[in-house]
Amino acid sequence: MFIVLLRFSDNKAQASAFMQGHNEWIKRGFDEGVFLVVGSLQLKAGGGIVAHNTSLSDLQSRVNADPFVAENVVTAEIIEITPAKADDRLKFLLG
Repeated sequence: MFIVLLRFSDNKAQASAFMQGHNEWIKRGFDEGVFLVVGSLQLKAGGGIVAHNTSLSDLQSRVNADPFVAENVVTAEIIEITPAKADDRLKFLLG
């Protein structure tokens, strides 16, 4: 399981120019079963993604394909988590 932090860079003002491509990229992540949750970081600092069902290298390639990342609207940080315990609703993350 992975947490992806997308923090706005100095090029944040260009976000609207790439928003449609970014939203299409998010939709692909859900359609392909990789993204579980996507949302905004508080204080309008960027966004966050919970991802699974992928490898670190595949996720890095996917993140690099985000127009926000490619156009330096955000910088990306990927944090890998190995779940050890989960609520019954999230047991699928343990396998």
